[in-house]
Amino acid sequence: MADFSKQWCEINDPQMPWDFDIIEEWNNLEIGYIVPMICEGYGFVAIGKLSSDPMMPKVFFPDEYDGEDGRWVDLTDLISPSSL
Repeated sequence: MADFSKQWCEINDPQMPWDFDIIEEWNNLEIGYIVPMICEGYGFVAIGKLSSDPMMPKVFFPDEYDGEDGRWVDLTDLISPSSL
């Protein structure tokens, strides 16, 4: 079953029901923790409250060739109009 975040749905398909809210999940995390969460729309696989930047929600995109590697992206960069 595909899951889509509230943020993706609001930008891309406002009529579509969303499965989770990135900000809500992030607010529930303690600093230094991540939660596995897949958003099929954006393509990320985890949400993190990283100790290096605990005030910014981050999402993790895996490397397409190696699921262990990837990159953390600021939520604001992901949902900004320039990223669309």
